[in-house]
Amino acid sequence: MKTLQRLQSDIDYQFNDEQLLKTALTHRSYSKNVNNERLEFLGDSVLGLVISEHIYRRQQQASEGELSRLRASLVKEEALARVARDIHLGDYLLMGGGELKSGGYRRASILSDAMEAIFGAIYLDAGFEQSQKTILFLYDEYLVTLPSPGDLKDPKTTLQEFLQSQQIDLPLYNVIKTEGQSHNQVFTVTCTIENLKINAEGRGTSRKKAEQMAASMALKQAQK
Repeated sequence: MKTLQRLQSDIDYQFNDEQLLKTALTHRSYSKNVNNERLEFLGDSVLGLVISEHIYRRQQQASEGELSRLRASLVKEEALARVARDIHLGDYLLMGGGELKSGGYRRASILSDAMEAIFGAIYLDAGFEQSQKTILFLYDEYLVTLPSPGDLKDPKTTLQEFLQSQQIDLPLYNVIKTEGQSHNQVFTVTCTIENLKINAEGRGTSRKKAEQMAASMALKQAQK
């Protein structure tokens, strides 16, 4: 069985107050009163500042918009979950029986929240400098291989810029179907460009993801 000592070794930080780490690993389903939600709130801000400063110093020629896209690519749920999986964080989480049975320890949203909570816990335990050191240590391989800022434009932005360059009215997005339970919904969205007679459709587990897929499909048709 993996121990908290192993986890602290993997994140290259030994807590002075190990209770902070235990709280960071506690999901709300395990304890409504003492869980990682407040630490997650704090860790989100710490992570954002650390990543913002790093890419600001490294990407000297990047514009504000490009820096924002770079930061978003590193602090979004999928990126945090990837970092969490690198250290097998799911093996240490404390969750209620229902979440365990449904595979919550593998779920990106739960992993990313716990990762942020750990950053918040380190900040309370040792301050910003140590938080920064730990975050940069865990993100090292992803910071070394940063994508070009231009490659990070999402489909909606790319479509909008293309249409503006052609002096075509911006697209309209509409949710036409919502399926599934509230915690596991799938959205279907249309992206309509009236001038080009395009009506593309996209599906996703959030409205945003569905809109991005629809925009991607519409862009392909618009560029033909």
